[in-house]
Amino acid sequence: MDPDHPLITVLVALLVLAGMVLLAARPSDEAGPPADEAPAAAAEEKKAPPRAEGGPDGLTVVDAADVVGVGEAELAYDGGIPASVTYPVIPNAEPLADFLKRELDAEVRAFEAASPGAVSFEADWNLTTAGDGLVGVRMTRVETDSEGSKEGYTTYWYDTATAQHHPSTALIAGQEELEELNALVRETVGGKDGGLHPISSLYDSMGFNPDGDLVVEFDAGQVAAASEGRAYAVVDAERAGALLSELGARVRDAATVGVEDFEIPTPPPAGGDGGGDAPVPGELSPTDDGVDCSDPDTKCVALTYDDGPGGRTSELLDVLAEHDARATFFLTGHPVMEHPHTVRRAYAEGHELANHTLNHPDLAALGAGRVRSDLNTVQALVYRETGYPMNLMRPPYGSTDDGVASVTADMGLAQILWSVDTLDWKDRDASTVRDRVLKGASEGAIILMHDIHGTTIDAAGSVIEELDARGYTMVTVSQLLGTTTPGETYRDGVPDTPEEDARADA
Repeated sequence: MDPDHPLITVLVALLVLAGMVLLAARPSDEAGPPADEAPAAAAEEKKAPPRAEGGPDGLTVVDAADVVGVGEAELAYDGGIPASVTYPVIPNAEPLADFLKRELDAEVRAFEAASPGAVSFEADWNLTTAGDGLVGVRMTRVETDSEGSKEGYTTYWYDTATAQHHPSTALIAGQEELEELNALVRETVGGKDGGLHPISSLYDSMGFNPDGDLVVEFDAGQVAAASEGRAYAVVDAERAGALLSELGARVRDAATVGVEDFEIPTPPPAGGDGGGDAPVPGELSPTDDGVDCSDPDTKCVALTYDDGPGGRTSELLDVLAEHDARATFFLTGHPVMEHPHTVRRAYAEGHELANHTLNHPDLAALGAGRVRSDLNTVQALVYRETGYPMNLMRPPYGSTDDGVASVTADMGLAQILWSVDTLDWKDRDASTVRDRVLKGASEGAIILMHDIHGTTIDAAGSVIEELDARGYTMVTVSQLLGTTTPGETYRDGVPDTPEEDARADA
């Protein structure tokens, strides 16, 4: 310090002394971390959650090694074809494992029943989500029959807090939103004639890619040629977000974060069966809550069509849609195989599907085993195409007996006959069919026709238009009858008179 400036020297000394005093008085908890800890703390602050794994065109993939205690079980199938099926078993998620066991067993049985040339069934699993109390299980199956092998996919969702399992359509807020999604997907995978409809059997594998886009995937041969393999559509996160349910938003948020040591810490709540009672998008009812056939001011009539679908059934569906009319289609097995897209459309548009056997035999002339086998094949065919478990059947020729009643009761199927027979199979004339329908139409009538005959299709427009003009509401059989009893026989929807009730009780 310059000795010629003593005042400056004194000031500098005072400043140094004040700094030393402040440093000594600093609280110990304000001291910075030791030099060797500072880089580690900074790195901890900057560490991002792990990114979800998977490609842009598929669902996210969770490494099973990142799920604590996960194991694997193999389905013990006792049917007539070889089946190699595995599914995950996660600690404290017993309802999920129980559900997968039942569901996969039912899938194998439906494939075997619906495919006379069934050879084998294989299925394996992977986890697509494990986080925020949610687990996603994606099943990949290979069905082999006389025509070759096809790969298919189904994705299930499980809420660990409620122990409830959900189908993929539960990710969508409602039926209207599923219809919006269907329109978006159609832009990618196929047009109107591609059999793409907003129903549960088609939208049974949905999830998210690592970017949060909604991924919808379809089985080989389901909406495109089987040779093209897996068909899929990716809906960007922004457009998909408006379509999601609360569950769907939770799944999206959980799916887009990587997984590290996921576990379910507590057992499932006691008393839960794992399933929900409320219908989800894509599961459609054959009844309309807005129609009450018991109302004296409502005249209901049921149009029913047997033996189809046929080559012109789509024209009939157009006419029914034009007049907001509903019908019941008693389906025969081989036409279902030939026109699966028509079956899906009829279901998607609110019509009722019912069983009319595989080969149209006289059921009363068959033993119980053959009756069951014949009906079971059609049950499986329609379920695999639509997800709908039919609860009505019509015996060909109206031929039934106590043996048929016993089998149908056991299968949960009510027997539906008719009160008006148009004989359209005999008199192939559109005007004759029309006249017989209009002459026989009355409140509660069940009218028998066949959609495999062109003349019946030709008559449909004038029949439906005139019934509408006469004030009839054209409804499904289930709408007309209300709750039915499996095995019982019904001919119309006209309530019994007090005298008939008394005779029945005698």
